[in-house]
Amino acid sequence: MSDPVTSKYVDGSAFHHYRGYMSGMNIVHRARPDKNIYFTEQMLTERPGSETINIASAVKRLIVNVTRNWSKNSILWNYAADPQFDPHTDNGGCSMCQGAITIDGDKVTRNIAYYTIAHASKFIRPGSVRISSTDAFDPGVDITEDEERAEIRRATVVEHSDVLPNVAFKTPEGKIVLVIANDSWSQQTAKIQYNGRFANLHLAPGSVGTFIW
Repeated sequence: MSDPVTSKYVDGSAFHHYRGYMSGMNIVHRARPDKNIYFTEQMLTERPGSETINIASAVKRLIVNVTRNWSKNSILWNYAADPQFDPHTDNGGCSMCQGAITIDGDKVTRNIAYYTIAHASKFIRPGSVRISSTDAFDPGVDITEDEERAEIRRATVVEHSDVLPNVAFKTPEGKIVLVIANDSWSQQTAKIQYNGRFANLHLAPGSVGTFIW
């Protein structure tokens, strides 16, 4: 992209995530903010028949981290497969990639990739743009309740924000969509401040919440 002749034919860069850090996309964006970033592949599987899914980790990685690092999209490996992960090619195809849904005859099962993408795609529609929200280690403000007077709130500036992984968008209709992942082992409270209004949102360990206002 630094070549002046070639650069005018290059729309941007595509990334997969099987090694390294999502911040690699951010490095490229800083070097060439005039070019687009696309996240074009990630395999996401779970054990068939699992009673629980690791949804928080998946959403943190493939929704929060992907879009916070300037990608315009997030594409997973495949939409549908049968219980044997077929069909796939024998030349570059994935013999162990589970689809977002598994089709077994007339039975359809939704898998972790389906629920991961659904937390965003159902609410963050085309034309939405990412907006600022507090990230871990961002400077921030800690709001606490006065010990003696419940109606009083106190604000303290903090150097590092202790917040859950999150990302926010504004839709073409003017709605705000906030996706939060609690990737910890305990219940957490997310404190939301927007235009002078406040809310405390409780998330169970390992859960994800998508909030709209």
